Amino acid sequence: MDKKLKVGIVGATGMVGQRFVSLLADHPWFDVVSVSASERSAGKRYVDAVGSRWIFSTPVPGKIGNLIVKNASNVDEISKEVDFIFCAVDMPKDQIKELEERYAKAEIPVVSNNSAHRATPDVPMVIPEINPEHLEIISSQRKRLGTSRGFIAVKPNCSIQSYVPAITPLMQFKPTEITACTYQAISGAGKTFKDWPEMIDNVIPYIGGEEEKSENEPLRIWGKIQGGEIVSAKEPVITTQCIRVPVSDGHMAAVFVSFESKPSKSEILELWKNFKGKPQQLNLPSAPKQFIRYFEEDNRPQTKLDRDVENGMGITAGRLREDKVYDYKFVCLSHNTLRGAAGGAVLIAELLCAEGYIRAK
Repeated sequence: MDKKLKVGIVGATGMVGQRFVSLLADHPWFDVVSVSASERSAGKRYVDAVGSRWIFSTPVPGKIGNLIVKNASNVDEISKEVDFIFCAVDMPKDQIKELEERYAKAEIPVVSNNSAHRATPDVPMVIPEINPEHLEIISSQRKRLGTSRGFIAVKPNCSIQSYVPAITPLMQFKPTEITACTYQAISGAGKTFKDWPEMIDNVIPYIGGEEEKSENEPLRIWGKIQGGEIVSAKEPVITTQCIRVPVSDGHMAAVFVSFESKPSKSEILELWKNFKGKPQQLNLPSAPKQFIRYFEEDNRPQTKLDRDVENGMGITAGRLREDKVYDYKFVCLSHNTLRGAAGGAVLIAELLCAEGYIRAK
């Protein structure tokens, strides 16, 4: 890319917003020129607005740290400065939907980390290696919004990004039933141990709304565009349990799967090893070279050791074996605030740029 695109981060002071700041500080394609948040942060330098809430051990990047935080609701002002935005606001869902549509109607592409538009029929919800063709629905969305440039694209729930990449290469064998139990880090709730001490030495067997997302969103990822909207796949049947565990970052899944046509273990391992998508073909800046990495050791992957594989953008798997009830069982791991949140959104934006959906004004 000859000239960097001007980027805004809406919701820049929260945990995911801070991840965006960290990832984009030296990005080869994107230049952060605007940061915005709630009214209480507006008018402060970014470094002062985040203050002691900065989640990284390294300092706030100097250039971004000196930007003055704007009010995220000042859509007209922010839209004049940027080519597109990343959105990671902490607001009620109906307010997020309204805000993101305001930006899109102001002709600003929105790459969202939020869940508000994940079920909107003409909004693509994308894991770039898996369903990049869903970006084609943007033309229908633009017709609905009355825009020529603006649109909304979203990333899916962080909990599905461990096991959905592992199942996708096996779709030729027609999986019929999947059970997944996810063990999810506290950063998925926007928390650290400092501000959530009750999670130390504790496990909570419930995460509000998470199981519904984990059961339904994979079917939308595997769905098709029909009649100007994305229609979810009807199979496989998916059931999940989602559990909060005392881990800072990294979502692990224990997965059980049955197939209409059962593959061999060697076939599964070969497909995982060779699975590549558009990001790898296009050599996008944030794309992992090896999307799925399998560990032969019985005690891997481990959250602390393996969540940062491929700069947190890779998926790791292990313990693949036949099961007495299902055909196979295995475990997977993904970094929930990198691949599952800000990093996944950055990769979507890179794909949107490479495919011509986002351009400089």
